[in-house]
Amino acid sequence: MTQLGNDQIKGVVKERYGALARSASEASSSDDCCGTDCCSTASSEEALTLYTSAETQDLPAEALAASAGCGNPTALASMQPGETVVDFGSGGGIDCFLSAKAVGPSGRVIGIDMTEDMINLARANARRLKLSNTEFHLSDMEDTPLDENTADILISNCVINLAPDKDPVFREAFRILKPGGRLMVSDMVLVDDIPEDQAADTSNWVACLAGAEKKETYLGKMRDAGFAEVEVLSETPISGDDGWRASIRSMNIKAVKPGS
Repeated sequence: MTQLGNDQIKGVVKERYGALARSASEASSSDDCCGTDCCSTASSEEALTLYTSAETQDLPAEALAASAGCGNPTALASMQPGETVVDFGSGGGIDCFLSAKAVGPSGRVIGIDMTEDMINLARANARRLKLSNTEFHLSDMEDTPLDENTADILISNCVINLAPDKDPVFREAFRILKPGGRLMVSDMVLVDDIPEDQAADTSNWVACLAGAEKKETYLGKMRDAGFAEVEVLSETPISGDDGWRASIRSMNIKAVKPGS
């Protein structure tokens, strides 16, 4: 679908999201830190409309400023006290911190992100919140340091579309989930093809547009990785003046790793 190389895509994504993390640390201001070059094709202020004020009121401003998701997977994952949650593409940590509240001190939350500046920001935010049940690892999603059968729940918020090759990402998610574990993903997905020139535009990659895949392909890759009960819970058209953007939806998708 794209003429861009995998290393080029990852390099651009790291650069843009690293800049977002640094700006969030320095400014703690959505107006100064995001713009339209990050997921959801919106400012972080708009992304935060996905969360309730009750969810965000106690979170550090730096975590809010770095928010660039297209959904709120924590609200749909039915987390229980004592469970272990893994977040692929944890960014500044907003979904990890909401998960930490849900699973409580007896639970565990593990953030995975490939951008060093985001990991540094998330760790600083966790220290501000004095969390003892949350940790962050610098790692690609497709090759994490986690053991098999680690997580009860795996979440990801508008990040898997940034991966040039999504098959190993879903295979890794399957590997680290326990039997019966749940996958809850918010992501950009296509309902129709987008023009080739737009797919080759690096700015569209970091905006979570060019890396989006067709709905049947995306869901098929989840099933190929071994997941069952794959279901789209909701889908929302994204805003934009360009006609081709009508082909893109923000979707909430769930799946389950079959029990032994």
